Order: sequence, then structure tokens, then C-alpha cells
Amino acid sequence: MKIAVIGAGGMGRIHAEAHRSNLAVRLAGIVDADPAAAARLASDTGARPYPTLESLLEAEQPDVVDICLPTPLHKAYVLKAAAFGKHVICEKPLAGSIADAEEMIEACEKAGVRLFVGHVLRFFPEYAKARDVIVSEALGQIATVRTERVSAAPTGRDGWYADYAKSGGVLLDLLIHDFDWLRWTFGEIERVYARSVAAARPDHAFVSLRFASGVIGYASGSWAYPEGFATRLEVAGQGGILSLDSEEAATNRNLLRAAEAGRPSVQVPGSPLFKSPYEEELAHFVACLADGTEPVVTARDALEALRVSLAAIRSAATGEAVTLSSCEGRQGIA
Repeated sequence: MKIAVIGAGGMGRIHAEAHRSNLAVRLAGIVDADPAAAARLASDTGARPYPTLESLLEAEQPDVVDICLPTPLHKAYVLKAAAFGKHVICEKPLAGSIADAEEMIEACEKAGVRLFVGHVLRFFPEYAKARDVIVSEALGQIATVRTERVSAAPTGRDGWYADYAKSGGVLLDLLIHDFDWLRWTFGEIERVYARSVAAARPDHAFVSLRFASGVIGYASGSWAYPEGFATRLEVAGQGGILSLDSEEAATNRNLLRAAEAGRPSVQVPGSPLFKSPYEEELAHFVACLADGTEPVVTARDALEALRVSLAAIRSAATGEAVTLSSCEGRQGIA
């Protein structure tokens, strides 16, 4: 299966290297508006660099387009790929608004191509195992769940993460990982209440969540970590407490460094396992394409995780709790 990676930044490198390690995949090419960045990543992964998606499509005819670009560019490239009849992998968050996400999903459905969204937390073994324990009812009836996700502030090309109208800050770009895992594990989220200091740098946020099941959740996130990445999870049930702390294990201690000037671009959890969660996730998407099965995380799941993040952003802006059913189709970051 021929896959093209769009974007030669931090996530583009992670995806390209993961595809290169998959024997079922041939990395068809790398697209980036920066010719030097595209050439570096292409050279490192044995692919060819291209300045535009159109030039790559004409030369390589890939089966899949893997989009690793800043969030504001996701919609345009998903629609382009779908129009050319290519299957799509898109990094999270799917989009910056509900309306854009719905349009992207519908465009792929109409074009008869599949859309996969990179909510990689479901592929981290400690989180997958925690969910198995919870779903098996080993903890009995769950009362509360608390998550924490902190990293150094990401930079990205042109510092786009610092523009919250583009990135959505911690509530969209970081905590959406936990929102997706929480919804996957505990079911639909009915209401959120959030507080944040997104106007300041670094960004901090805290969100309380009420689930339809009656579970109460708390999620906190920050871009104030000095360096690296750390996560915590605590679930309290009638039968006991389950807890995870990445700082007590090696799983999340690796750092991703930007190629430019040796500075961190975006911090991502690493893994000492034979296959990283990113390799597992992308190989899973490829396998779903090959055999026609449904992925662990669907595009509709990504839409709902986005809905939670945007509701939290609205709550933080208004100071009021937001009911998920009240979120309108045009809801977006701004």
C-alpha cells in the first residue's frame, strides 16, 4: 500500500518513520511547503520530496494520504485527498469546528474513501489495559475518574500553537486525547465545566465532566512542564482504585526534538516497546483498509471528542457549564 505523508514537521516525521517500519507499506513521498524540510525527511525515510500534494499525486499515485499539518490546514487537505479518491489518515484534532469536521467526514463518505483520525492514546498499552480492567468491572461501579496531561509548550512552524484561534490551546490540542479515551471508556459526556488561563503563556486548563452513566470526571492539562511529557490517570470504583503515572515508568520518558536548531517542537509520549503506539495505530489503520474492518477509533469518534473540546473552550470563555447537546454545528475554536 502506497502512502504519502503531508507535512515534514514533528508529527510528519513520526508518521513517516512508522510507515517505513511497516512491511505492508511503501512510503510514496513527502510533501511540505518548505523544500528543505521535505528533502530532509524524504532522505531520512527513503522517500521522494514534493512541493505540493498535486505534484505527488500525479507522480506517485498513492493509495493513502496521511495529513500531519497544523489543524487549520486539515480540512483543505482532507477535501483534496477525497476529491482525488484517496483514503485519508489525519492527525488529531480532526478540525477546528464541528461544521468543518462534519463536512470532511461527509466528503470522504461521498467519495467512497475512508477517513482515519490519529487519536493515538487508545493505542498506548497502559491506557488500553486500564480500559480493559474498567470494562471488565473489576473495579465495580465507577464513581470518579481523574486524568492529567502536561508537556512543555509546543512551538511548531511559525509558532502556530501560540495562536489559540488556530490551535485551540491545551483544551483542544492536548486534552482532546483524554476526552477521546474517557468517552471510549465511560460513554457519552453530557456536560462540561472548564477553567483556563489560555490568555497567558503557558496555557493551563481544568475541566470537570459529567457522564450520562453518572460517572464524574476531572481532566487537567498544561503546557508548563519544563521539558518532556507526563500523564496521570486515577479511576475510583467500589472495588478499588486504578492509577497510572508515567513518571513512575519508562513508557513516556522519551523526548522528540525538532530538527531545527535542536529545540523541542512538540512533545509526544515515547515508548520503549518494540513497536511504538504510533506504529501500532498506523499499522492498524492500514490493516483496516486491507481487510475492510472498522478501526478502533472512527472518524465519528473523533468528531465527538472535538465536540467535548469545543464545549470546554466555550465553558472556559463564558464561565458557565456547557451541555453537549446544546453545541451547534457552527461551533468552533473562536
